[in-house]
Amino acid sequence: MGFCKRNMATFYTPLAIALLFYKVIPASTSCLPGCSCTNDNLGKSLLCMETAMGRIPDNVPNDFSKIRIENSHLTELPRGSFANVNALASLWLNFNDITLMNVKSLEGLTNLTELRLQGNKLRSVPWTAFQDTPNLKILDLKRNRLDVLPESALRQLPGLTYLDLSFNQLTVISRDVFLNWPLLNTQERNGGKEASSGEANVVLALHDNPWLCDCRLKGFLEFIKTVSPPLILMNSYLTCTAPSSRAGKFFHEVGLKTCMKPEASASETNMTVSLGDNVTLQCLVKARPDPAIHWSYNLKIIRGFTVSETRVDDETVRSQLVIPSLHMADRGVYTCFANNFIGNSSVSFLVNIKSFNASSSGGAAMSPPPFLLASADENIYIDIRISKQTVYGITLEWYAATDNPTETWFTIHLGKYHSDKKELTYIGPGINTYSVDNLLPVTKYEVCVTLKNQTPRAGQCIVFVTGSDISQLEQREKLIHIMVIVCVMGLAVPVGMYACTTDTRCTFSCLDRCTEQCKRRRRQEKTLRTNGERQGTFDSLQATSDEGLCRDSEEVMMKRRSSQDKNNHKGRAQDPPETTIGAKLY
Repeated sequence: MGFCKRNMATFYTPLAIALLFYKVIPASTSCLPGCSCTNDNLGKSLLCMETAMGRIPDNVPNDFSKIRIENSHLTELPRGSFANVNALASLWLNFNDITLMNVKSLEGLTNLTELRLQGNKLRSVPWTAFQDTPNLKILDLKRNRLDVLPESALRQLPGLTYLDLSFNQLTVISRDVFLNWPLLNTQERNGGKEASSGEANVVLALHDNPWLCDCRLKGFLEFIKTVSPPLILMNSYLTCTAPSSRAGKFFHEVGLKTCMKPEASASETNMTVSLGDNVTLQCLVKARPDPAIHWSYNLKIIRGFTVSETRVDDETVRSQLVIPSLHMADRGVYTCFANNFIGNSSVSFLVNIKSFNASSSGGAAMSPPPFLLASADENIYIDIRISKQTVYGITLEWYAATDNPTETWFTIHLGKYHSDKKELTYIGPGINTYSVDNLLPVTKYEVCVTLKNQTPRAGQCIVFVTGSDISQLEQREKLIHIMVIVCVMGLAVPVGMYACTTDTRCTFSCLDRCTEQCKRRRRQEKTLRTNGERQGTFDSLQATSDEGLCRDSEEVMMKRRSSQDKNNHKGRAQDPPETTIGAKLY
């Protein structure tokens, strides 16, 4: 009896200790809420399907060998997502919303052999993350958004035998990606002995990607054509999506050439044409792959030229620049640029405009502009103003009260103030702005807007002086200093300078300020004359403009007093007032 009691005590003591241990330490296989757990001869499994999990739980039990979390709205794989689950061999995270995978998200998973991430939203994968999974054999990335596969992507996967990249956004891929596949290289060096013994085949899925079959895919396409065991393509009928000439063709039907940098050429690069003509510049570019083509030209304003491209053959593209109704400002150099990832090329065109008059060598007179010449006595009121000042120049705006604005042409006269030679630019109907760029600093300019081919008249010009470019701050703040403004409506004038015209309806207080400023200027000039000649700086140019302003300010005051009542009863279009402001303005 005593012997039996001793045996029972020996039996129950370990059992009691085990029960106590079980109560103190919870079972590691307890399931997560909304999930189910199983235990079979393959190990313990965690299955979470269509849950509202949203993120990887922190308390995943550490003795699972298989975890499957699908349709559970996971958005990322943070660092060490399953670092405590050391026994994990199979991880399925299909059909979630994973967009981000941390480079250390697979930390601690040295026993992982299978990773499936099908049906997520990955645009890229940190391939160095697989340094933590040296035993990985199966990688499923089907139905993601991958568009790039680096050449070194598979170097960290020495034991990988199955890779599924189908239904992604891959367009171009290098064959070096697969030449760097460790297991494939090992078997090729062994002459395929492993494959012939049935020990290891390498399965690759690349179908249903939008492959771009140009020269960049040449190496990969040749690699696919020579695929043989131990490498097996899950679907060997890979098809081209672009370019359009090869869309829908199978890889084995396509032959690709080596890439080459663009070669731009043109049959005619020096053109002399008449004003008003339509001009077409044509540039032929041969390149592999297709180049990006753009045009540059030295216009001061862009008039909405038309650029079109047509394909000549698989390697040649024709680009055309159409200049409608050639203007005087359209003359100059136009350049067609073409570039691809190999290099670039360009070809330039010189567009000249025929003279209206007979040449000095006895040539015949050229065609006149494509509009009716205005009669000398036709006088249309033109309201002109400077609407914008920039680091590079000014933008001019005007308004003309014409009977037929859809057929009215204008002429822009631009040049240095004291120069008789002005650059003429013909502006077609419907355009009422003109931008002047690349002006010289500390220079006095005159710009006029006239009707058709008329010479400038009173009230149709603006004289302005560009500022000094001493510092970038000054350029940004006030490069263009408008010194004298004629017929300007609502133009802001720099501090310390007053522009008084009959059109702007200046009050007498404005004129008084002008007069007072003139007196101060005269006193300063007397001092300067005693110290020598004034230097040609911006200050001297400003003083020159002020001189004209001062000479005429008193005359304007007298005219203002006598004509104020008269002008109040007349419309601008019927009786445009003449303005006498500045230094001999028109």
